[in-house]
Amino acid sequence: MAESSKPEPKMEPTLRLGSTAPNFRSNSTNGVLDFYKYIDENWAILFSHPEDFTPVCTTELGAIAKLAPEFNKRGVRLVGLSANTVDSHKEWLDDIEEVTSARPAFPIIADKERKVALLYDMIDHQDATNIDEQGVALTIRSVFFIDPNKKIRCILSYPASTGRNSAEILRIIDSLQTGDKYKITTPIDWNPGDDVIVHPSIPTEKAKEIFPNVRVVKPYLRFTTLEN
Repeated sequence: MAESSKPEPKMEPTLRLGSTAPNFRSNSTNGVLDFYKYIDENWAILFSHPEDFTPVCTTELGAIAKLAPEFNKRGVRLVGLSANTVDSHKEWLDDIEEVTSARPAFPIIADKERKVALLYDMIDHQDATNIDEQGVALTIRSVFFIDPNKKIRCILSYPASTGRNSAEILRIIDSLQTGDKYKITTPIDWNPGDDVIVHPSIPTEKAKEIFPNVRVVKPYLRFTTLEN
């Protein structure tokens, strides 16, 4: 008699660049948030922090709040998250404002049960000290860049011990939006206004018709300046 085969364990889908960002509903500092409805047809940045009332997170949320007008100019919806309650988030906002002179107005998700954190694989698997009062792992510092088609375009993951670079988050948005608009790529250390790279799929002669100037360094490396 043949042995019955055991069913394969169900694997959660892995989020990769190009994956569709999962939708969710959750309580937040701005009320119940339906993620898809909130971001609508805009760009979005979903980012997690380990816990409220912690030093690194306080500096990060203040920095993002200061840059919020720049994200708004670019049509980007910001959404924060940590494994704390809405009441905790709201109390913590006072500390953030006191310490950084900036108060986040964007929603911060209450994810005490780690539902969204598990959905987006934000759980800390390496730092045994990054746990809550019940010994359950908290979140790492994840950043998901999501385009208007709900596609994940970039993912950043930082350990709890390392604060993020808010200017880099804004720079990545600029690179992604510029690349989509002009069909170009951006080189190392690029910032808006710097030369960009002609996409490898565009022949040089065609590139000279599209862009105001093309500087050929190698057949595969062509720089150009974008007109404002």
